Amino acid sequence: MLETSARLLRLLSLLQAHREWSGADLADRLGVTARTVRRDVDRLRELGYPVNASPGTGGGYQLGAGAELPPLLLDDEEAVAVAVGLRTAAGNGVEGIGESSVRALAKLEQVLPSRLRRRVSALNAFTVPMLRAPRAQVDASVLTELANACRDSERLRFEYRDHGGASTRRTVEPHRLVCTEYRWYLVAWDLDRADWRTFRADRVVPKPPHGPRFAPRTPPAEDLAAYVSQGVSVRAYAAEAVVRLRTSAEQAAQIVGPSDGVLEPIDDTSCLLRTRAASLDVIVVHVMLMGVDFEVVEPRELTEHVRTVRDRLSRALG
Repeated sequence: MLETSARLLRLLSLLQAHREWSGADLADRLGVTARTVRRDVDRLRELGYPVNASPGTGGGYQLGAGAELPPLLLDDEEAVAVAVGLRTAAGNGVEGIGESSVRALAKLEQVLPSRLRRRVSALNAFTVPMLRAPRAQVDASVLTELANACRDSERLRFEYRDHGGASTRRTVEPHRLVCTEYRWYLVAWDLDRADWRTFRADRVVPKPPHGPRFAPRTPPAEDLAAYVSQGVSVRAYAAEAVVRLRTSAEQAAQIVGPSDGVLEPIDDTSCLLRTRAASLDVIVVHVMLMGVDFEVVEPRELTEHVRTVRDRLSRALG
C-alpha cells in the first residue's frame, strides 16, 4: 500500500510538471507496466483528480482543469523558492499581481513545515527590497495568455500599439516571453511579415480565438535574452554609436543594463559598447553617467558632440 501511494504521488507530480504524457513514457518513468499506469490513473480519478486521456498512437494523459487546484508537490528548496518569489512579486512587477501574491503566500505559509517556515520568515525579516518600479506594467492575464500560447504552440492574434500610438492587427507564432527589470517582451514569428519580431507585452491586446497549432520554428538566436537586448537597445533607435569603455566587460555589465546596449569584450581592461538612442547627445550623456573612461570609436560626429559637452561644462565651471 505504501509503495502504491508513493507511486500515485509520483504520477501526480509528473502530470503536473508536463502538459501531456504518453502511457509508455509514464510507465518508463515510474518503472511499471502500461497496465499499471492505467490502473493508477483510474485511482487518481477516484480521488477527484481530472486526468484526461486521448486515444490513438498520438494520445496520452493530461491533468485537466478541475473545480479546485490539486495540491502542489514541492520539495523543500522549491517551497522556499516559491515563497520568496511570491514575496518579491507582491512588492513589484506585474499589474494586479500584488494582492494575488499576498493571498497565495499566506496560503503557502500555512502549510509549510515549521523548519521551512522559519527559513522563509528569517529571509523576510532580514531582507529589505530595493526594487525599481517598472516603466510599463502589463496585465497578469495577458502574460498568462501569451505564455499559454507559447507553451501550446498555438497561433496568437492580437492588436499591437507601436511607440507612436498606431494600432495594427498581428497574427504570430509565439515562441518565448523575455523579461527585463523594466518590461516584458514576446518573441514571435510574424506570419504577415515572414520574419521574427519582438513585441512589448504591455502594448499587446489579445484578440481570441487563437489557433491553430503550429510546428515550432528554429528560434532566431540561441540566447534569446541577448537577441531581445540587441533589438531594444541597438535596432530600435536612429542614432547609433560604438564606444570603447576603459573597463572589463564583466565590470561594465554591472552598470550597462540589457536595454542599454550590447557589450563586446576586448581584453581584461576594456570592452566595446554598441548602443543606440534618439540622438547622439543622449548617447553622450548616457555614456558619461556610466562613470568610466571611454573613447569614441564611431561615428566621427559623436566626437564633436563630446567636445561640445566638454566646452559647455568648461564654461559652467568658469
